[in-house]
Amino acid sequence: MSETAFKVAVVQAAPVFLDAKASTEKAIDLIAEAGANGAKLVAFPEVFIPGYPWWLWLGSPAWGMQFVSRYHANSLRADGPELAAIAAAAKKSDINVVIGFSEIDGGSLYISQALISDKGEMVFKRRKLKPTHVERTLFGEGDGSDFQVVDSSVGRIGALCCAEHIQPLSKYAMYSMHEQVHVASWPSFTLYRGKAYALGHEVNLAASQIYALEGGCYVLHASAVTGQDMFDALCDTPDRVALLNADGCKPGGGYSMIFGPDGQPLVPHMPQDQEGLLYAEVDLANIAVAKAAYDPSGHYARGDVVRLMVNKNPRRTCINFGEGVTEGGQWTEAKAD
Repeated sequence: MSETAFKVAVVQAAPVFLDAKASTEKAIDLIAEAGANGAKLVAFPEVFIPGYPWWLWLGSPAWGMQFVSRYHANSLRADGPELAAIAAAAKKSDINVVIGFSEIDGGSLYISQALISDKGEMVFKRRKLKPTHVERTLFGEGDGSDFQVVDSSVGRIGALCCAEHIQPLSKYAMYSMHEQVHVASWPSFTLYRGKAYALGHEVNLAASQIYALEGGCYVLHASAVTGQDMFDALCDTPDRVALLNADGCKPGGGYSMIFGPDGQPLVPHMPQDQEGLLYAEVDLANIAVAKAAYDPSGHYARGDVVRLMVNKNPRRTCINFGEGVTEGGQWTEAKAD
């Protein structure tokens, strides 16, 4: 194997719904398995801890309020014990981890991803810039500082969640930071089957595949499985069963995949109701071949005609007396005359 080649792993599994402790333990087991099989990077689905809040799509906001307190209680703090345990597992198994989780900060929740290095260090934590549709009734928004692409022991890594892969400008911001490996975290694909094609696995796999082609990077598309415990908790009427179980398959909805920088699928699909890990050998040297044809933020760009402006300053809702704001939007301490 060349110096630029290594093995990656992608999770296709169901979390333990509304149980941060048990979902963290399951994540640690998957990290250990991926590391034992030689993977140097493992990617998890969107909000794997404590699971995706499908009640948002299944009934009225008033009905869904019964789950909110428990979801808050099982969301993770950035400095909490769950992420510390995952960091310890990453270090023990000598593997980089991108984990999707519901983050709690004060009284607000965010759809977050963290990159934890093979040394057990949190390299970045980012929040979904704009929660999708009804997600906005539960989750807050990220800001421009959450466009993150960083150096790691396995190249330059970035991550986005779910329908962020439908946002052309967000994608372009990521491409401009020269990703080599991108983690695309998605929930499962059981919702509204046959009723909303845009929410199904075909078109969303295509979104990740196009990201690989446009970005000239490897894409680790991690999607969860909707488990029996989730159905039991949420599907208390025939209507809700039909919305989350339209094809009669439960559990299910797992469609994880790994794409090469030319958009090629690198592994066979795992059965959509099966849990496990997908593995592929990747070689960063292949990116040069892909970029020779298409580099939309490099030689294939026309910045004199169209360009993107990105505000990467963190959004602040409260400032201290004596602080001021620069032209770029960054809050700074005001200097005395």
